[in-house]
Amino acid sequence: MVTTTKFRQALRVGPPGDGWHKPALSAVVTLGTLNLTLLALGRLDLALYTSAGGLGALYGHGLPYRARARTLAGVLLGTVLSTAAALTASALTRDAVVLVAVAAALAALHKLLCDAARVGPPGALIITFTSASCAFVPQRPADLPAHLALTVLGAALAWLVCMAPALPRPYGPERIATARALEAAARLPRSEPGAPDAAAARTALVGAVAAARHSLALSSPNRRRDLGDAPERLLVRAEGALAAPTDPATAERYAAWARDLRRGRPLPLLDLTEAEEAELRAHRPGPRPSLRAALRPGSALLPIALRVAVGCAAAGWLSLALGVGRPYWAVVTAASVFQANSTLSWQRALQRVLGNLLGLAVFTAALPLAHSGPVALIVLGLVCQFGAEATIARSYWLATVFVTPMALLMTEFAGLQPARALVADRWLDTCVGALTGLAACLLVTNRRTAIRLSRALAGAESATDAARTAGPGPEATAARTGLAAALLELREAADTATGEWRRPVLPHQRTADTERHAHHQLAALLARRGDVRGTP
Repeated sequence: MVTTTKFRQALRVGPPGDGWHKPALSAVVTLGTLNLTLLALGRLDLALYTSAGGLGALYGHGLPYRARARTLAGVLLGTVLSTAAALTASALTRDAVVLVAVAAALAALHKLLCDAARVGPPGALIITFTSASCAFVPQRPADLPAHLALTVLGAALAWLVCMAPALPRPYGPERIATARALEAAARLPRSEPGAPDAAAARTALVGAVAAARHSLALSSPNRRRDLGDAPERLLVRAEGALAAPTDPATAERYAAWARDLRRGRPLPLLDLTEAEEAELRAHRPGPRPSLRAALRPGSALLPIALRVAVGCAAAGWLSLALGVGRPYWAVVTAASVFQANSTLSWQRALQRVLGNLLGLAVFTAALPLAHSGPVALIVLGLVCQFGAEATIARSYWLATVFVTPMALLMTEFAGLQPARALVADRWLDTCVGALTGLAACLLVTNRRTAIRLSRALAGAESATDAARTAGPGPEATAARTGLAAALLELREAADTATGEWRRPVLPHQRTADTERHAHHQLAALLARRGDVRGTP
């Protein structure tokens, strides 16, 4: 049952996101350059096509630059291909029913591939928004190459803008990932061992260390030449907080090292114990889930993709039946609702509706300024883009307050639109999309989340047993790496399964006991390698 507490939780505004300014500035620089160039050429009406590629500037900012280059290339290639499919469909037919089906199929494909590849924020929604918008813009076959070339141009500029920080700070992402691990270690002492948040804090540290090691593994081969193994040594020390009580002075030292990492200062070369040194030489990152495994039959991602396809198609067709002129807004709203489980989905629907309502008020208030000239229109769009990225980590509904006027302002690039019809269509499409998306969550159940939890429990128990009998040296290192990965998978699987509707009864007590035993065994393995605190 939905309670007042759950409503407050869904609408809670959190702290500012870490590094929010990077995607915000990248998007503003990319879209600002593209839009002002089109304005100078007198063709601002083509902004939709350049923006489809330019919004790729929002992706990949947490990755080392070598990995970022590959990930961005994949995302941008997918964007170009989706845009090509949407434009082709628009050129071949003006049947809105068919176009809604195309947009829904693309939305499901985007969700499946982005979740399977763990693309990260902003996920599939941006690609779905641009492709759905393009599907409903009338096209002539002769114009397709030029319009698609503009998308490629926007994507190329987005790639260059996102890669540009590699020049002044070539190892910034690796430093930040290491700093996050140290900050998690510094926060750990604030959670008493028996406190309700103790297990969550310990799992957060395990995850931060694993993410930092993965980031270092993806780094350029030149990183060791320039930084040595100082980041790895810091991670060994941060991980040691799991095995021994950390006094306030040590916690402050972790925080100070994190500040040095973030500010680009020289890194300390820590003295490690003999066991830690041996581990440092032998450590290999744990395996990452493969894309093929995430897409195999029986994957928990497949029901989510089916929900997206059914919900988006139903939302678009219902919007058409109600006479709305832009049914792709309903498609995008429905796509935004679908999260990892049903509980998160209804929270997202509530956030989307509230944010759109407030965003429509902002758009209405900003219309006189937007209609004062094309430069003002562009600047307002960029301000909204910046505001959305500045607030998305704090709360989705707060970010939607900026996203809504930004999307409406984009429609003005092709020419002034009747404000009353624009606002009414947006509000109706938002309600239709949110309600239809929730209905799809109820109709398309995802019992595979419970199966995933069962597998994760078995994996964590097996990893705990292996860690208990592991010998010293490389065997203990491998056992600890496997146990940490099993712990993270167990926590993610448990959180996802707990929030699903119409699911089997879950083994909550067994999950809690398994996590507790796994953490205990992980701490024992760390303690066996010697003095985990060492000397600074």
